[in-house]
Amino acid sequence: MRKTLLCVLCALALCLCASCAGEDISVGTGEASGQEEKTNGSIVVITVKDFGEIRAELCPEHAPITVRNFKKLVSEGYYDGTSFHRVINGFMIQGGSGAAADTIKGEFKANGITNTLKHERGVLSMARAKAYNSASSQFFICHSTEGCRHLDGNYAAFGRVLSGMEVVDAIAAVQTDNNDKPLTPVIIESIRFA
Repeated sequence: MRKTLLCVLCALALCLCASCAGEDISVGTGEASGQEEKTNGSIVVITVKDFGEIRAELCPEHAPITVRNFKKLVSEGYYDGTSFHRVINGFMIQGGSGAAADTIKGEFKANGITNTLKHERGVLSMARAKAYNSASSQFFICHSTEGCRHLDGNYAAFGRVLSGMEVVDAIAAVQTDNNDKPLTPVIIESIRFA
């Protein structure tokens, strides 16, 4: 009886666990999957002034260096007061303006690293300069799968939105100048661990 109960509980636990490796996390509707508390402290809340909150799960199993760097910057309050400074509707919103002191290795196929997290709607990924190992602090959130699909293998995807895609949609819809900079600044008030 105890073995049967243990097996049932283990099976139930496996069914309830949410992971970035799985495809069952909803990123397209802005609805939380209800599994976000099962991710061992890898949930961040991005609070955007006048827009709301975006909750995202970080995925160290796909990009451990990138996640470690992002967590370090979050814990230091680096992102507080920065902005989503580059916005392209149907493509992505890019935040974390400026550059942190350290650069990190790009965790993607073109740089010899296996990273199977696809650039789909709601995926977080690191921005970089032309050099593969030039990422530091700037990140982006994919607004659409079609607009970001070409980034697979060339940028380090490292997380997914769990809830708040309506906030991403609202930011993606702001008016921008010829350099994709919002005419009214879109301020990241804070990024905190949930």
